[in-house]
Amino acid sequence: MTNSFPDYQNSDVFLIIGANPAENHPMAMRHMGMAKAKRGAKIICADPRFTKSAAKADLYAPIRPGTDIAFLLGLMNYAIQNNLYHHEYVVNYTNASYLINPEYALKDGVFTGLAEKGDKFSYDNQSWQYQKNGDSVKKDPTLQDPNCVFQILKKHVARYDIKTVSKITGTPEDIYQKVCELYCSTGKPGKAGNLVYAMGITQHTYGAQNVRSVAMLQLLLGNIGIPGGGVNAQRGESNVQGSTDLAMLYHLLPGYLPMPNAAKHSNLKDYLEKETPASGYWKNKPKFFISLLKAFYGDYATSANDFCFDWMPKHTGGDHSHMAFFEAMYEGKIKGFIAWGQNPAVGGPAAALERKALENLDWLVGIDLFETETVSFWKRPGVNPADIKTEVFLLPAAFSYEKEGTVANSSRWIQWRWKAVEPPKDAKSDLWIADRLMKAIRKEYQSGGKFPEPIMKMLWNYDIEGHEEPDIVKIANEMNGYVVSDGTVLNSFGKLKDDGSTACGIWIYTGYMYVDPELKVPACKRRSTEDQSGLGLFPNWSFSWPLNRRIVYNRCSADPSGKPWDPQRALVTWDGAKWINNDVPDFGYKSGDQPIPPQVSAATPFIMTVEGLGRVYAPVGLKDGPLPEHYEPVESPVQNIMSKQQNNPLAAKFKGDFAKLAQTSSPDFPYVGTTHRLIEHYQSGAVTRNCPNLTELMPEMFCEISPDLASKLGINPGDDVIVSSARTEIKCKACVLPIIKPLKVNGSIVEIVGLPWHWGYQSLAPGSTANELTPYVGDPNTRIPEYKAFLCNVRKA
Repeated sequence: MTNSFPDYQNSDVFLIIGANPAENHPMAMRHMGMAKAKRGAKIICADPRFTKSAAKADLYAPIRPGTDIAFLLGLMNYAIQNNLYHHEYVVNYTNASYLINPEYALKDGVFTGLAEKGDKFSYDNQSWQYQKNGDSVKKDPTLQDPNCVFQILKKHVARYDIKTVSKITGTPEDIYQKVCELYCSTGKPGKAGNLVYAMGITQHTYGAQNVRSVAMLQLLLGNIGIPGGGVNAQRGESNVQGSTDLAMLYHLLPGYLPMPNAAKHSNLKDYLEKETPASGYWKNKPKFFISLLKAFYGDYATSANDFCFDWMPKHTGGDHSHMAFFEAMYEGKIKGFIAWGQNPAVGGPAAALERKALENLDWLVGIDLFETETVSFWKRPGVNPADIKTEVFLLPAAFSYEKEGTVANSSRWIQWRWKAVEPPKDAKSDLWIADRLMKAIRKEYQSGGKFPEPIMKMLWNYDIEGHEEPDIVKIANEMNGYVVSDGTVLNSFGKLKDDGSTACGIWIYTGYMYVDPELKVPACKRRSTEDQSGLGLFPNWSFSWPLNRRIVYNRCSADPSGKPWDPQRALVTWDGAKWINNDVPDFGYKSGDQPIPPQVSAATPFIMTVEGLGRVYAPVGLKDGPLPEHYEPVESPVQNIMSKQQNNPLAAKFKGDFAKLAQTSSPDFPYVGTTHRLIEHYQSGAVTRNCPNLTELMPEMFCEISPDLASKLGINPGDDVIVSSARTEIKCKACVLPIIKPLKVNGSIVEIVGLPWHWGYQSLAPGSTANELTPYVGDPNTRIPEYKAFLCNVRKA
């Protein structure tokens, strides 16, 4: 999130798209309710289902699953055509004036540079780049040059008029017109539009481009960096933000540093030269990376040995994402798997195949609270346990309230949580398990092994005499960053060095364990509700990375002269002689004791990009295009009316049994399926389906269909039904309610089937798994599966 939940009180209009906060993020919804009560804020909800969030909205827009890009590009077109975009913001704070290579083009849904190699496509992005004059980018501040970003964007989105968007999305024209009018009313000083999204945006074969659309719209309206604005992703769990910060994804190291690649990076100098940009704040990457190496390897890491860069694991290329490694597991190439707080037998796409893949393992370790579907795959319905050779270990883990430590929430707030109760019986904290596992591995290496140094010489000194648990404060301080010579905990990543004098496990967290000189506790343990700004910043409640900044890119909250766009909601203000700041500035505001005048920071308000500007056009960063373009989901009931290119040409696809897909407009699978969540259950249901009170509230798996479809199929509420896809079929109950209605898509009626994904064959309340139906395809940038739009059929059981 660029902003925070308490900041929602400053919003004038919310656009909820691909999210259902009333059920899945109820505290976030509470803050929206406060904005409605205090400011008269309006809520727009775009969703295939009339959700609990839609019930609280001022304007509900039904939308066909998988058509968010058309919906969002149409909003951009409306803003441009009606001069409702924030002109001064766009000219000064985005790359709208940059000139693009004249060879750039979009033709028949394909950008220039597309090449086919075997059965895969990729783009050469040279034609997407900026025009240069030496080292300088050519610009047109008037935004009139046909090759400038603004004119390219204007031409691109002009095809998405209200009538066309309605044909694609199924959103009625009159409703979509009202959405455009209401949300685009925030594209001026004194107004703030807040865009809230979640998995309904990301879980598509163009999920990254969906998110780009969200960011571009907010830049166009001037809604980034201001109170009440922002691009605000709602995380589905209290520490999902923390897990991504700490590099849960295979291509990253902690703090979003790129993972070294064996083919690209032969040594430390090679890595730093190739991965460090010449401009933008990422030019400090050597300081962050070398401090990370010092945190990993301690005294062994010196300048003489490249700070042990050779010990850092390297990628050898290829795809190592969830779907790719389950495909490899299915082929017998992976022999061991640790499922740590993860339940892919319910959560993975084509889940029945992923369960089958587990049979090829020699061993599986499950670390969880309950016996999940994943660790019990060997006794699932329809299999003979005697036929499965995999040896399975289940390590009982402590629940979040049974251990202490920090979690990072959606607002980027790192908050220390104290242990409430002791875990039962043999259950242990994740930290205890990780510590004992490392010690056991080290013990094995004492008798030999290939390349033992990274294991045996890793800094691992967290024991406390007389205590079972490792020293969690010492670990937290290591993550925060410290001076190597004396252990001084740092308060800013600006103090990290590239000479080995500092160690830091995750640079963006620097300061969270620094002891507040007034409150006398580490920043993440602060609990002061003081808020002198009145803007919901609460600077002394916990710690918000980076540097306790509550709203990122906050230089954009003021005009180039430093005058706030809205004086009533001022984050930073230039008073003619100095900056007056309610939030930690996201720009250089002083040099020593001397203030830096506003025109300096106005040139680069987006400090993390090499341009220093927000990108309404992305020449680099995405594999599948510099601009979002509407494509149909890989499985769709209709043809793409925008071009001959039906699907994202770079969509991640797999072979063999994982390649089962329905054809476009398939008569066997005529309906659009989409997965969703319920307030009564959580994620794969591993915990909530083992809570008696919750299983009583929501005991059975069901599918949601419209009354029209139920009447057509002769299905009554509560009937057993079979839902099928090109992968398999499942049995569940029918839920017949008008919260789902058919949509008119380019003249045809399209029915939607809603499927909650919380069930599996274990627990107090077993049920069919929705993800047995979902396809094995994904986004080319992130490899996230396309759970939210696929083809299915329904019949009475």
